[in-house]
Amino acid sequence: MRAHHLGHVVFYVRDLDRSLSFYRDLLNFEEVGRMGSFASALTSGRTHHEILLIEVGDAPGPMQGTRIGLYHIGIKVGDTLDELRSVRNELKEHGIQIDGASDHTVTQSLYIRDPDGNEVELYVDGDPKIWKDDPSAIVSPIKPLKL
Repeated sequence: MRAHHLGHVVFYVRDLDRSLSFYRDLLNFEEVGRMGSFASALTSGRTHHEILLIEVGDAPGPMQGTRIGLYHIGIKVGDTLDELRSVRNELKEHGIQIDGASDHTVTQSLYIRDPDGNEVELYVDGDPKIWKDDPSAIVSPIKPLKL
């Protein structure tokens, strides 16, 4: 497998509006989609999103125990589902446990952990026309991925 590039970073943040003020207003990332009032996807224009912010506040309720900071990184590993299947097979050959597989509409992804337990998403992009025609597709409902 070969990493094409670091695609995105997902952060748990205490206050979404405060974080948007920094990433969107100061650094000029464009907000391309919202998930309710608790998450926002941003892009520099290179791809569908480079940053996803998820507000956990002081982490009450379902987010209890969630820490502020890095949630996971996304690494693009190809352009097709066949390439993702090949990555899956290589991970299995190396004894790497796959924690999940998701279809995010704009990406199809496998989730693993690095040696220190950090979550890493390995993904291929879906048809770029999807997010270029409708940038909000980045916040489409997540579906299980069947490879």
